[in-house]
Amino acid sequence: MPSASTGASATVDAATTAPVPSAPSAPSSVDSRMAPGGPGYRRMSFALFLAGVATFALLYSTQALLPLVSTDFGVTASEASWTVSAATGALALFVLPMSALSERFGRRTLMTASLTVAVAVGLLVPFAPSIGALVVLRAVQGAALAGLPASATAYLAEEVRPKALITAIGLFVAGNSVGGMSGRVITGWVAQEWGWRVAVGTIGIIAVACAVAFRLLLPAPRHFTAGSLRPRVLARTVRDHLANPLLCRLYAIGALFMMVFGGVYTVIGYRLTDAPFSLPQGVIGSIFLVYLVGTVSASTAGKLVGRLGRRGSLYLAGGTTTAGLLLSLADSLLLVLLGLVLITAGFFAGHAVASSSVSHTAVRGRAQASALYQSAYYVGSSAGSTLGAVAFHAGGWAGTVTLGLLAVLGVVTITVFGSHAARARSRRKPALAH
Repeated sequence: MPSASTGASATVDAATTAPVPSAPSAPSSVDSRMAPGGPGYRRMSFALFLAGVATFALLYSTQALLPLVSTDFGVTASEASWTVSAATGALALFVLPMSALSERFGRRTLMTASLTVAVAVGLLVPFAPSIGALVVLRAVQGAALAGLPASATAYLAEEVRPKALITAIGLFVAGNSVGGMSGRVITGWVAQEWGWRVAVGTIGIIAVACAVAFRLLLPAPRHFTAGSLRPRVLARTVRDHLANPLLCRLYAIGALFMMVFGGVYTVIGYRLTDAPFSLPQGVIGSIFLVYLVGTVSASTAGKLVGRLGRRGSLYLAGGTTTAGLLLSLADSLLLVLLGLVLITAGFFAGHAVASSSVSHTAVRGRAQASALYQSAYYVGSSAGSTLGAVAFHAGGWAGTVTLGLLAVLGVVTITVFGSHAARARSRRKPALAH
């Protein structure tokens, strides 16, 4: 990342032209990056918030509609779930090469291009003539969106002061939660009246508005330095990141949290349409208003880390998610809703902590570090969507919950291992000093 003292040369030139012996030149350590309350910070935050809204609204636009897709095309829940898995899987596959393009052509340029293509494909999705065509279009849409998540976190790491980074990334993740919530709520009610095709078309139009506002609002980068597109350089950077045990643990944590989330929200529509609930599509869509809890938990992740530390925050997120999974087993709609609230709060808090920790840990190649996290994260989403549907088919909702509990156990195990590794390093340092 370029030095923060980008205004130093201008200061020196001014001093050379009109020297003032009694006035010392400005220190080169002045941080010119954005901070809360500073110029451009609010515009930047809102622009990336809108990008997050568009990303999740498009990426999961068919998730709440899977029962209707199953009926329309005459396919099973597992087959219909591929309309979600294909999008998230393609995103996971393409996020790393897209991050390399962002190193060469710039974060804002690539994010704009990604949203433009994804929105264009989103306007074609309602016209898919078969389940196969729908899956292909969703895969293309996911690949296009791959240029946004890693580029956004890299942009923030370069343009925002370190102390404000977790909060800034939390706001971007909050945009994800609003996009996921609004997309599902809107599609639920629209689909109930006019069908799933009109519903996903509506999301496409909303995403167009978000993309235009994003491009108009996002400040031009001031601290970006173009990198190389050489495969050898990219491979070396990726290898270095994968050799970092802390980064690898964070990647695994992101994937496991998303496996829980993807499995639960892919299958919940099928559960709520069945007895004893038998809810209509519009009401099921409204269930996703619980995403607002994720907006709050993600945006407050910075304060949570300040009080509990990174590992303490992850323990809390895992415990909250576990409690939600267990509550959701009840046949009471109220308890199921409370369970979804806790699952959502735990997931978004854990995701915000893990993703911001990646940006903080990587000292170079931040776009690639973030891309690897996003790749793992969306592999978890794709696996969760598919395995959650398979588990539901095999064992009902209890099967999906069992899959989620195993994933949370993985999060806790990795975090405990990280705690032991950190203590071992701290014990070795005094010994080396002697």
